[in-house]
Amino acid sequence: MILAIIPARWASTRFPGKPLVDIAGKSMIRRVYEQAEKSQLVQKVVVATDDPRILEHVRAFGGTAVLTRADHPSGTDRCAEVAATFPEADIILNIQGDEPFVQPEQIDLLAQTLLDRPRFQIATLAKRIEQAETLFNPNAVKVVFSPKNGAVYFSRHPIPFVRDAAPENWLERQAFYKHIGLYAFRRSALFRIARLRPTPLERAESLEQLRWLENGLRIAVGITELETIGIDSPEDLKKVLVP
Repeated sequence: MILAIIPARWASTRFPGKPLVDIAGKSMIRRVYEQAEKSQLVQKVVVATDDPRILEHVRAFGGTAVLTRADHPSGTDRCAEVAATFPEADIILNIQGDEPFVQPEQIDLLAQTLLDRPRFQIATLAKRIEQAETLFNPNAVKVVFSPKNGAVYFSRHPIPFVRDAAPENWLERQAFYKHIGLYAFRRSALFRIARLRPTPLERAESLEQLRWLENGLRIAVGITELETIGIDSPEDLKKVLVP
């Protein structure tokens, strides 16, 4: 069984109550949920939240939600708590609760990437970068991967460094990829991750996927042509609501 979990917490530093914010008549969390339900491969969608307001809202529109502990350090840990209550789920997807425009095709690609790569424990997505603004934006995480599409490193800095070229010409000289923060985990890998302690590279970049790489877990990267728009702040929301 493929289970999609949408972690959603109320207490965002930059945008408190973000999951319930209205986007053209529907809450953000409802938009993510409905997109996940359109996936051809996902058999169950669940919201994992630490707040009763989000729980009640999801149940009110007919969705499934589970109340989790409030002290989880990351959405991945929240997913692990919920996955433990679904023993039949052998692949668990972490669909970010602030990606209201995620496409069902991306979710299917994510799941299929892991299904097709039995030697990998995790799968994620990446999209080729076309704008310098994205390349040099530290909030847009970059990923480099091997010829077999195994993740080598993730960074907030543009990687790789292009020697003997001015930064404004890097996109002409090298293919760069933006990481899209959706994950598919094999069940055993998810529970192993929940037990791992933070690592030096993770602390340096503030990217939990570096902890996984540092501990020897293999991450397959699926390449998508579709863009996603994450909502991290009220300013991000204003941009997508501009007529």
